[in-house]
Amino acid sequence: MSGLEELSREELIALVLQLRESNVALEERVRRLERQVSRNSGNSSMPPSSDDLPGRMRPAPKRVKESGRARGKQQGAEGNSMSWVSIPDEWVAHRPQGRCGCGRDLAEAHDVGIARSHQVHDLPEVRIQVSQHDVYRVRCRCGVEHVGSLPAQVPAAPSSYGPNLQTLAVYLLVYQHVPVARCVQLIADLCGGAGPSDEFVHGMLARCARAVAEVVTVIKTLITAAHVAGFDETTLRCGPAGAKKYVLSASTEKATVYHLGGRDLDSFAEAGILPQFAGVAVHDCYGNYFHRRWENLAGHQACNSHLLRDFADADEAYPDQHWPAQAQRALRGLIRAWHTARAHGMAEIIESVRDPLILEFRCAIRVGLAQVPRVPGPRHSTAQHPGRELLEFCRDREDDVLRFCFDTRIWPTNNISERDLRPTKTQQKISGRLTSETVTQDRLDIRSYIDTARKHGADVITALRLAIIGNPWKPAIPAPA
Repeated sequence: MSGLEELSREELIALVLQLRESNVALEERVRRLERQVSRNSGNSSMPPSSDDLPGRMRPAPKRVKESGRARGKQQGAEGNSMSWVSIPDEWVAHRPQGRCGCGRDLAEAHDVGIARSHQVHDLPEVRIQVSQHDVYRVRCRCGVEHVGSLPAQVPAAPSSYGPNLQTLAVYLLVYQHVPVARCVQLIADLCGGAGPSDEFVHGMLARCARAVAEVVTVIKTLITAAHVAGFDETTLRCGPAGAKKYVLSASTEKATVYHLGGRDLDSFAEAGILPQFAGVAVHDCYGNYFHRRWENLAGHQACNSHLLRDFADADEAYPDQHWPAQAQRALRGLIRAWHTARAHGMAEIIESVRDPLILEFRCAIRVGLAQVPRVPGPRHSTAQHPGRELLEFCRDREDDVLRFCFDTRIWPTNNISERDLRPTKTQQKISGRLTSETVTQDRLDIRSYIDTARKHGADVITALRLAIIGNPWKPAIPAPA
């Protein structure tokens, strides 16, 4: 700062103005950086696993109402115990041994009855069982020879692995996310011998995907015909290094299907649901879902979980304003009312509960719009104040925010779709990068089959084995309304 005394008054004023502009620019930069660091799973769509990243602010702890009850199981609550099997697989008798006090051998004692019984539930020791299938040739008395035939599940190869081991390999790869090499080692350790090759285990993905292809087509048809379906997307490192793909999902309460593509309109169309879907789409408000290309849609339902996180972000940006908390309170009240109405079999939320909460939500939006002015400029290139675009969305698309209030078949959140997509992120964390797009789509088709079977109460191992032997599980086709 030397030499300031030599500056004129005009030069000092110019220097102060320059420093003020620099300070304003630095303050804006610090504000943007602080906002980026403050992103977490509580105020954005970031996953909870990112909350532990260095420098990341943790979300505020959830407020839990004190109930006065002690931790753990409550007195009088229904207990859980292992079920008693009426016909066990094996009976083991434990008779007294030795001699009685009178000197007689207890082996000669008279059998009075069973004093008590204990059942032990355990797995049998797993070992590879080799079954040799001999195909006989016979000659009729007329001289004509006949050769027997193999069952459909027995390959023509001289030596092969059976459906149970193939099922275990697919189950470990797709459902438990076990890498190929570890899957081979696990099967070898479990079966007490040399396991299958890496190539065999990896090749089971394509075989199983072909076996369930017809079922996946049926699943797509069921989702397309549903009254409401949830749509979601997530990134996946797939293909060459540096490439990124998206997994697109479509879910109902009874079905799920996945598609590997991009986050563009053509990929959404290739997934095979939106072009013909005529129900209500529940999603995270991504612009592609609102595109006029989906001309058959009956309506939209914005995921209220995303909106609540966005309002939590606005609450942090404007700690002295009341509208973010008011909007959250109203939405949470409506979601609770939806659960209550649905539990009682009502077609919509009761009017006396619904209308005051909707009014409270509208008032919060109006106050927010008044307190957070819009920055002038082109709509798609001008950065707005935090929360401004959220407020405009809730004002302009109120029907798409509150549609669930008038039809309890429509979910207020898209949590079903987010839960369905979560295993995809688990797979990425374990595998790092999936190199083949074709094999990745095979994984997703098998996962579509598994998740749909689970939603219908089917056992995963059983469903996979049925697919391996050529008789895959299929969802029931509902009768037309």
